[in-house]
Amino acid sequence: MASPREIKKRIVSVKNTRKITRTMEMVSTAKSKKASNKVAASQPYARKIQELISSLSSLSQQVESPYLRNPDKIRKVAIIAITANRGLCGGYNGNINRMTLARVRELNSQGVEVDLHMVGKKGIAFFRYLKVPMAGSYTHIDDKSGYKEASEFADMVMSKFAKEELDAVEIISTVYKSSAHQYPEITPVLPIRSTDAKKADGAKAVNASVIYEPNPQSILESLLPMVVKVSFQRAILEAICSEHIARRIAMKSATDAAGDMIKSLNRGYNRARQSKITQEISEIVSGANSIN
Repeated sequence: MASPREIKKRIVSVKNTRKITRTMEMVSTAKSKKASNKVAASQPYARKIQELISSLSSLSQQVESPYLRNPDKIRKVAIIAITANRGLCGGYNGNINRMTLARVRELNSQGVEVDLHMVGKKGIAFFRYLKVPMAGSYTHIDDKSGYKEASEFADMVMSKFAKEELDAVEIISTVYKSSAHQYPEITPVLPIRSTDAKKADGAKAVNASVIYEPNPQSILESLLPMVVKVSFQRAILEAICSEHIARRIAMKSATDAAGDMIKSLNRGYNRARQSKITQEISEIVSGANSIN
C-alpha cells in the first residue's frame, strides 16, 4: 500500500492536470462558439447558390461545362480528407482516418486509382505509418481558414477534372449539424449532379417567369465553379467547428475523470493515514505494557 506522502503527491499531480484540462475545455468552448457562428454565417450564401442551380437545372443538358461531365467509367478518384493538426479531441481524427482508409481500400478493390490528399498532421501521420501513398499533404488549415483555402483546393481539383485527369472528387470530413451532433461523412463534389426530373420540371416553371441577364446558360456556367468552392468552404468550416466541439467534450470528460480520481485518492489517503495512526497507537500501547 502506498504511503500517505506518495498519495498526497499523486493528488497534487492530478489537481494540476485537472486545471489544464479545465482551461482547455474553456478555450475550446469559446473557439467552438466562434467557429459555429462562421458556419451559420456561410449557410445563407450556400443555400442561395443551390437555389440558383436548382432553378437553372433544366438547362444542364444545354450547357457544355467540363464540371457536368459524367464519365462512363470511373478510373481515378481524388479524395480530400480533413483531419486536425492537434490531438486531444476524442475520436475526431480516428473516425476520419478509418473512414478514409476504408474508402481507399473499397475503390482500390474496384480497380479505381485513388489520389489521396490529406489535410491535417494527424491524418498525414496515420497514412505515413501505414505507408499509404498520398498525392498531397497540407497542414495550413487553422481557425482562420475559409474561402481562400477552399478556393485553392477547388481550383486544383477542378483543373484536373476539366483535363479529364480525374473522374470524380470526394471530400471526407466531419459534418456539423448542431453542437450535439457531428459525424464523419463522404461528400461527392465532382461531377456536379443535376437535380432529378421533378425538380427540373419545377425549375422550368420558375425559368418561364424569370428574366436572366445576360442569359441563363452563361449564369449557370459561372455558378458551377462556385458550387465546388462552396462545398470545400463548408467542409473546412464545419470540420474546424467539429474539432473544437470534440476537444471540448474530451477535455470535459478528462476534467470529470480527474475529479473522480481525486476523490478516490483522498479516500485512500485518509485510510492510509488512519491506518498509520492506528499502528502508532498500537506500538505505543504495546511499549507501555512491556514496561509495566
